[in-house]
Amino acid sequence: MAFEGLADKLTDAFKRLKSKGKLNEADVKEAMREVRLALLEADVNYKVAKDFTNRVSERAIGAEVMESLTPAQMVIKIVNEELTSLMGGSDAKIASPASPPTIMMLCGLQGAGKTTHAGKLALMLKNKGHRPLLVACDIYRPAAIKQLQVVGSKAGVPVFEMGNEDPVKICKAAIAHAKDYGNDMVLIDTAGRLQIDEALMNELKNIKSAVSPHEILLVVDSMTGQEAVNVAKTFDELLDISGVILTKLDGDTRGGAALSVRAVTGKPIKFAGTGEKLEDLEIFHPDRMASRILGMGDVLTLIEDVQSKLSQKDAEQAARKMMQNKLDFNDLLDQFAQVKKMGPLKNVLSKMPGMEKQLKDVDIDDRQMDRMAAIILSMTPEEREKPSLINPSRKRRMAAGSGMKVEDVNRLIKQFEQAQKLMKQMKGKGKRRFGMGMPF
Repeated sequence: MAFEGLADKLTDAFKRLKSKGKLNEADVKEAMREVRLALLEADVNYKVAKDFTNRVSERAIGAEVMESLTPAQMVIKIVNEELTSLMGGSDAKIASPASPPTIMMLCGLQGAGKTTHAGKLALMLKNKGHRPLLVACDIYRPAAIKQLQVVGSKAGVPVFEMGNEDPVKICKAAIAHAKDYGNDMVLIDTAGRLQIDEALMNELKNIKSAVSPHEILLVVDSMTGQEAVNVAKTFDELLDISGVILTKLDGDTRGGAALSVRAVTGKPIKFAGTGEKLEDLEIFHPDRMASRILGMGDVLTLIEDVQSKLSQKDAEQAARKMMQNKLDFNDLLDQFAQVKKMGPLKNVLSKMPGMEKQLKDVDIDDRQMDRMAAIILSMTPEEREKPSLINPSRKRRMAAGSGMKVEDVNRLIKQFEQAQKLMKQMKGKGKRRFGMGMPF
């Protein structure tokens, strides 16, 4: 997961601070030396790391911290605030012109995930009630137009293309098309190169000059660390980008790009790609990312994920069944499907406060849910609704039908019975608490 190494080193540095009742200047400087080393190991720009620790030290050596009852906590609070500031301070918004459409130009090097993230952004905008239009302007890379069409089809978003026509002409025609058909967001997928060259930049400048985009978003691969920051700096100098989309932030990235790009370019990170699915795109929240780096979790993003990816109607129905203690294996199967929508379980749990460190060496196998679902799917409709019907011969049939062992079937049934027992106890406590179980 992103920032894992950095989070561990910062936790260790602050643990040593917490072990001391009172802090002196030497304690703070030693902790900041460890923080600076941790940032450099995370591939943060050297000047950015140095300026960051200098600012924290300056604030931490003040009377407010030294005379505090919990000085270590005050230092962590300052680090949290400075990390948030380093990454932009507040969420960066998408430009909203007085008259639509909003024109968004996506640029970047080949392999950064530009076309895929154009589709991800289009889906996000569509889910927020917009009517986006994807525009295929990469006329050089083989099958680039076809790739955008496939991505657009999956997202349920139309794609405008004119084959190998001049990209400037394509963009102008696409904007006219958007106005005619009521598309309020135009996302231009431009061509990339293996490296920055004059031909690439001239084309991008020509597109910018012709259509005056409200947003120029640079897509960069966070796995490339400092190189991503250098790419962002060059593109910004030549195009004056308005923001950055960081991809692969769910991978084993050291986080240097996320922590350096704002400080080096002055331009905000607006979105972060967190997985391979089209739904795996997040608005970049500097304050929430700072909390995750410091092991404080990200409960707000977790709540938003639940609200956006899980059905409220299904949740309410499940809650009613739980209160009535009427859950069956059909409900359990639905729950597995709902949880899978949230993405890898380890990533979901890591957003809970204090969990990231605990999960570091824990191997959570998401396929376990698939195995349990296979057992349930090998049951008859009657067995799913009335688990009491399940006997040894039926268990053997289920095991054979799902490719599992009888012990796996027994384990699933036992876990289900334990869950039912727990719900019964909770229901009983609730009744006693509100007087519902009292005889009248």
